[in-house]
Amino acid sequence: MVGLGNPGAEFDGTRHNVGAEVATVLAERHQGRLKSEKGLRSSACEVRIGGQRVLVAIPQTFMNESGQAVAPLVRRAGIDDPDGSDSGLASRLIVVHDELDLPSGRIKIKAGGGTAGNNGLKSIESHLHTNGYLRVRVGIGKPPGRQPGADFVLRRPGVAERAVLAVAIEEAADAVEAIAVDGVEAAMNRFNQSG
Repeated sequence: MVGLGNPGAEFDGTRHNVGAEVATVLAERHQGRLKSEKGLRSSACEVRIGGQRVLVAIPQTFMNESGQAVAPLVRRAGIDDPDGSDSGLASRLIVVHDELDLPSGRIKIKAGGGTAGNNGLKSIESHLHTNGYLRVRVGIGKPPGRQPGADFVLRRPGVAERAVLAVAIEEAADAVEAIAVDGVEAAMNRFNQSG
């Protein structure tokens, strides 16, 4: 499970870092301690979720270079064939990220598909040569007025939106747990029907 974001205190709490926040919540729930691992370009830890071993990671690259961290993580997790011919890739790699195309606070699980302009997903696809992985999309909504998307995602939300996103971050961690324990289809049925 990879939670996308940007490294550095200046990005903490921004909309673009909700994926990294989900990874932190998931690690803490299962008594994991995220720490830098040599050669991975990520902070990572292994936890047990419902009897399943799960590698939880936050790339320490910038969002636009996420693939540079995800490719070694995929190898570290023992996913031998990241080019997409490994039929288990979709159920074995979960990327959690912010999503402009969903209302703020909405969670949706998606298998494969396009990048919707998310440069982190573009980088991962470029390095893995596939888009056949699961995504847990955390809605952050559209920018108001004519504000560019890049500016919007790099800003911290106001108090009311932050409260909505805090709930969504917990729900996204629930979604990752549901995928690990109940399987992709059951998790999709549960999380994609709500809201």
